[in-house]
Amino acid sequence: MAENYEDPAGSTQMFRAFVETPAAQAPSNVSEHRSGGGRGGLIVGAIVAVVVVVAVVWLAVK
Repeated sequence: MAENYEDPAGSTQMFRAFVETPAAQAPSNVSEHRSGGGRGGLIVGAIVAVVVVVAVVWLAVK
């Protein structure tokens, strides 16, 4: 290991900034993203998966 290694987690200023951040902001942002399109993303993912499987089968038969 290098002799001048400084652990970023050991910084007092970084710790104080972490402690002083309001905790109410994080849950509200997460809920906005989660409620936006969970089912829509699932449907798109399923369609993409089906298309990939069909393409692989088509290439295997060809």
